[in-house]
Amino acid sequence: MSSPRRPIAVLLLSCLYVAAGAIEFVAHFPKLMALQDEGILIELTELLGIFAGVFMVRGRNWARWLALVWMAFHAAISFPVIPQVISHSIIFTVSAWVLFRPDARQYFTPLKPGYE
Repeated sequence: MSSPRRPIAVLLLSCLYVAAGAIEFVAHFPKLMALQDEGILIELTELLGIFAGVFMVRGRNWARWLALVWMAFHAAISFPVIPQVISHSIIFTVSAWVLFRPDARQYFTPLKPGYE
């Protein structure tokens, strides 16, 4: 049995998560090098975005949940900056819509036991 085709919207969203995580990782890297308290935590959260994007391309169901949690976390830590909260909430909503459409659900459904 062949695996379902990867929806183009999932591919684009995955690339967006990888790119955003990588760009933010590079942008916050000086904080890590300066040994600022939050530097390590910031970089770890950016790596999670990259990780989620890479494994969404590979069709891992847990990765789409990680991507949504990652974006919800970004929306939550954006308070009280309303424009950031709004933009992160919109990205979260679009991500959820893309990742839970019928074609995406089929793509993320394991083909055999032990897949994940």
